[in-house]
Amino acid sequence: MQFLLAVALTLSLASLSFAGDDNNSNTAHGDATSANSTATVASVDHTPTKVGVVAPKIPTLQATYHISAGLDGDIFPVFANYASLQSQDGRKWGTVAVTIQNPTDRALRNRIAVKIAGWSDDEIQTVDIPAGQSRTFKFAPSFLPRLYHNHEISAGSARVEVSDVTGHSLYEGTVPVRLRSVDDMFWGANFKYAPFIASWVTPHAAEIEKILSIAKDKVPARRLPGYEDWKDAAGQEKSTETQARAIYAAVKEHGVSYVKSSMTFGKNEDVSQRVRMPRESISENSANCIDGVVAFASMFENLGMDPEVVLVPGHAYIGVRMAQNADKYLFIDVAQVARIDFDAAVRSADTGLAKYGPKEITRIPIDNARRAGIYPMPE
Repeated sequence: MQFLLAVALTLSLASLSFAGDDNNSNTAHGDATSANSTATVASVDHTPTKVGVVAPKIPTLQATYHISAGLDGDIFPVFANYASLQSQDGRKWGTVAVTIQNPTDRALRNRIAVKIAGWSDDEIQTVDIPAGQSRTFKFAPSFLPRLYHNHEISAGSARVEVSDVTGHSLYEGTVPVRLRSVDDMFWGANFKYAPFIASWVTPHAAEIEKILSIAKDKVPARRLPGYEDWKDAAGQEKSTETQARAIYAAVKEHGVSYVKSSMTFGKNEDVSQRVRMPRESISENSANCIDGVVAFASMFENLGMDPEVVLVPGHAYIGVRMAQNADKYLFIDVAQVARIDFDAAVRSADTGLAKYGPKEITRIPIDNARRAGIYPMPE
């Protein structure tokens, strides 16, 4: 998919020019006298008039360039990070797209450099455009840490420079962009982009390690082993519940409680929201339902377990696979962590999910997202 802002930046063609000389003509003269009944008439020149004509100048055909950026001009860090981790040939979309129209009768080779001024490195591609054809090239420059520390919408510019293989400049242009907050998640219609919530699952964050350190003191032998393949399915299920209970108790003890704070700025407000990174939820002891879910998912993934984010209209739950390669999951309503105990949170999740049919429930297994190339966002 490409997120595109159509801003046409086109090189003009040379105008036709015509020139013509004014016509020149000779004037006939006549003279008459009445002397002795005779008359004299002046002769007339019948030579054709010559008109000078300047041949029209033929316009030179030139390539045209069209730049698109982000989603209606909005660059979401979650998508920018994903695209930058893909190979150029394997990209489904880019942060910036450059379309080149070649109207000439010969192939063109261009060197294109793209960057978000002050926010990213340059990405450079050398491309070929066949004669009489158009090509679109996707760019996803690596962003500087500044983007992933930005928590408010900010203005920027996408800059494109094009030259030929000798280095001769052919085109330079910019389009305005808006850099969205690192916390902004774009769900899309019907949760189309829901798998990207996996970018908020950050198992190696220091705050995640801190909670797991507290949790391990709440289990026998002070161990959080994740799945142990030497155990049978029943043994793994029992161990998973024990570890989940300890993690829930550790988060509760740490003091995390519900604070909504999901408002965001920019376009598409109806299908986007602010989602806190787990480090922020834990350090500030504030989380709404989806904030809590990605934090718990981070802890389960840290242990090598298989968490999934479960979305229903207006709410979210955490799920964790109870045994390796099993279809059975344990679901928890972690938004209630400050108010109810673990068993009540499990019952709350089971009751809540029972209200919806399969088509109303969106499940995002984190291991599937990882296989699709959706990794944690940089800190």
